[in-house]
Amino acid sequence: MSHFLNITREGTIVILTMSHPETRNALTGNTAVEEFVQACADITKDTSVRAVILTAEGPVFSSGGNVKDMLRYQTQQLKPDVIREEYRNGIQRLPKALYNLDVPVIAAINGPAIGAGLDLTCMCDIRIASDKATFAESFVKVGIVPGDGGAWLLPRAVGASKAAEMAFTGEALTAQQALACGLVSRVVAPEQLLPEAMALARKIAANPGAVLRMTKRLLREGERSSLESLLELSAGYQAIAHMTTDHHEAVNAFIEKRPPQFSA
Repeated sequence: MSHFLNITREGTIVILTMSHPETRNALTGNTAVEEFVQACADITKDTSVRAVILTAEGPVFSSGGNVKDMLRYQTQQLKPDVIREEYRNGIQRLPKALYNLDVPVIAAINGPAIGAGLDLTCMCDIRIASDKATFAESFVKVGIVPGDGGAWLLPRAVGASKAAEMAFTGEALTAQQALACGLVSRVVAPEQLLPEAMALARKIAANPGAVLRMTKRLLREGERSSLESLLELSAGYQAIAHMTTDHHEAVNAFIEKRPPQFSA
């Protein structure tokens, strides 16, 4: 079987492209989770990476779980405890790896993002959609619940009421509806999707890499910390940031009225 992820790089930007259009880039029944986990580990270790773009080949971003693969729960008569472990050691490793990745991640959503495919976009920091994209938290339509963390991810992206509406009905949003509820930050023509994502990634990557990683970590910790705890962490990170050469360069450049030259 061919690799699920096609990984390319432009300078300090890594592009992860899901490359199984024949399965509509389904996330189960293949090596998708293993490849995502490994890619995230590699990116974390490579401190020269400053931004990541996640996109897909074909007309569909991701159909989520492979419904045909679900037939084996019937034919193999798997026990509930076995299925539970499959989820814990399978698809649930994906949000732990991608959502917690230290580097800013932009989802460039080229087409339908369904079920776990929608949740995959919510694991990213910024979402840009083609006007061909649609979004559905459709687990209920096939008689299952969001097993990949969607019940935690989606309310943080669109708010509790909209997330409940999407999860209880399973109905899809258009790209414009996704824009209206804040699920995506912009909608563009299909041919402009990757150029827009790359332009945004370059703006992000123009900033100091270490500070980008600390900023993302603060945003993540802020979702589950008290204000007091976050302030303590912020003070510690700020002490580190003030001693970096990139901060010194930024201050000197500001005073000297010139563009800063940050370290590679």
